[in-house]
Amino acid sequence: MLDQSLLYSFRMTAAERNLCVYGVHVYKKGEGCVEHRFRNDDFVNLYSASKTFTSVGVGICRDEGGLKLTDKVISFFPEYESVAAKGTEDITLTDLLHMASGKELAWTTPGEEDVAGAFFREPLSRRPGEHFFYSNFCTYMLGRVVEKVSGQKLRDYLIPRLFKPLDIFNPQWQSCPQGHTVAATGLFLHTSELARLGRTLLHKGEYEGKRIVSEDYVNLMHTDTVSSAHWTSDAESASGYGYQVWNCTKPGVYRADGMYGQFSIVIPDKDAVITLTSHREYTANDIIRSSFTEILPLL
Repeated sequence: MLDQSLLYSFRMTAAERNLCVYGVHVYKKGEGCVEHRFRNDDFVNLYSASKTFTSVGVGICRDEGGLKLTDKVISFFPEYESVAAKGTEDITLTDLLHMASGKELAWTTPGEEDVAGAFFREPLSRRPGEHFFYSNFCTYMLGRVVEKVSGQKLRDYLIPRLFKPLDIFNPQWQSCPQGHTVAATGLFLHTSELARLGRTLLHKGEYEGKRIVSEDYVNLMHTDTVSSAHWTSDAESASGYGYQVWNCTKPGVYRADGMYGQFSIVIPDKDAVITLTSHREYTANDIIRSSFTEILPLL
């Protein structure tokens, strides 16, 4: 079984380098988990790690036959066809998952009254699918598609299908002004709850023996990727982007990733997941690098 000593070196490094980590949770298949708290175990905004929950929701909806990844986004929203910018009709769900819609607008806050309308009206800068541009609009629209198909807001759709099986009770997830789940950010969870998503991905869509999402979709999440090398000079964010997950510099390793250092890092060759919540204003990827040097060799 895992022992607290596994975290000693990381704890020292986090303190010495002022990494501003709230909590670190390590899981290894067959050996259980170990966690250390640097502060109270409060709910934290996962920021863009919320996106990975949305992606799993898309996978579940696909498994249920509600959508195909090749579906055109506009096909779910005929009410916007008359105002959609030219070329919008070519954007697929896969393009949204890849952050490659061709619409290069970021949208960082849920203050826009009609977020979907703003997305559809925005002119294309590039052809869909050809260029990674990180945008909350893409994830928001994925959430809206799941809502269109299911008749339920994304959060409500995921409660019986994802949150309840992961023993996550009554999760709080921000809504846009029109009442739709923001999907791209704003999900508040404990460190250990974020870790359960990482475990589900590690086990190819199962959590404690219960199938949550298909193995096929989980495999696609981190193998069907687009280049993110142009996006940043930081290697940990330039190693490719899948279905709302980032590939890491370590081969086969990928992660849910939120601003300020909300990470659930899936390490298949070690049968392990390293999950961290933090508030590191700058160079949050230093937390990833420290986990690779101080924790990974001990797994």
